[in-house]
Amino acid sequence: MPAITRGAIRGLSLVLAMGLWTVAFGQEGVEVRETPELLTIETPELSASVAKTGYVIGIKAQSLLDKKTGFRDLGFGLDIVDWIMEPGCDESYRDRLEKELVYEFGNAWHGGTAKRSIEGPQICTQAKTMAPQVVRGPDFVAVKQEFTYRTAAPGKKTGSKWTQWIVFPKGKRYFLSMDRIDAVNSSEAMFLRLDLPGHIRHQKGDSFEKIYLSYHGEIPPSEFAENFAPDEKFNYRRGVNPLPERFIRAYKIRDPKSGASGPWLAGMTLDPDVVSEAWCHQRNYVCLIEEFGGRPVRAGESFSAAFVVGYFDSVEEMQRIYDEYRGAIGLTVTEKGWSLIRR
Repeated sequence: MPAITRGAIRGLSLVLAMGLWTVAFGQEGVEVRETPELLTIETPELSASVAKTGYVIGIKAQSLLDKKTGFRDLGFGLDIVDWIMEPGCDESYRDRLEKELVYEFGNAWHGGTAKRSIEGPQICTQAKTMAPQVVRGPDFVAVKQEFTYRTAAPGKKTGSKWTQWIVFPKGKRYFLSMDRIDAVNSSEAMFLRLDLPGHIRHQKGDSFEKIYLSYHGEIPPSEFAENFAPDEKFNYRRGVNPLPERFIRAYKIRDPKSGASGPWLAGMTLDPDVVSEAWCHQRNYVCLIEEFGGRPVRAGESFSAAFVVGYFDSVEEMQRIYDEYRGAIGLTVTEKGWSLIRR
């Protein structure tokens, strides 16, 4: 059974049965359930799970339930993290790379831009197990996950650390999160790749009404009827596209069976300037990859980004919530509270 901190004892009711533990604390209607495979957070507004085995990190696929509407996310998970990367080509030393570090380009799934992995593996598919830590505060629940990269390109070290915080504030239909890299390597343009908010599974656009990209506008599902490469259309690159006032990527859900309209599910990067590139392309599903960083990093330094991910009734509501947290690049969390880190 996971340890329960002294500060969390007050107001706890602990039920042990068949390897399951449940904690109801401080906030009415909020509980944490844990099994060897899964950590689940229940609030009056949301249900969300974090996988401890298999396809791990971030929020588990289709587990983010909006209790107001009954809809769930459509993809393979939310705020899902991959490799540490940089611009460049690995072809000259590809025969010395671990297979999962090879980055092929000039194809329909990666496009034409040369990039290469600095450290791996792809955490979500290759870490296999995680040990999420729960912090409970007076008006929030938070989950912390960490991973140390264990493969590297020739001439690079292993050992950079990824840290993720996910914070569920009281009374909200969204969570805040942070992904941070503490680097052991140097690079002139190091970046972290992740899925944000997450991909969209669909059959000819049946599961979503439209996509909203703050740097482009609204896009109908008909644009995703056929596969296309990430740099063919709807691609964002810092320094090529104008810097948007807000960096919001969202899709409006609909029930593929009934056609009923659902809420928007949005992923919002709270400092637009940290995003180096963002994809929105079709590869049998809508792929919403984002890369942040892309600037010089020296060994011993860190870089991070902060996000809001969750459900909203309108683009205007997304914009209003974005402006509440605008400019954040990180999170700090203790049992006493959480706070945003700004530049």
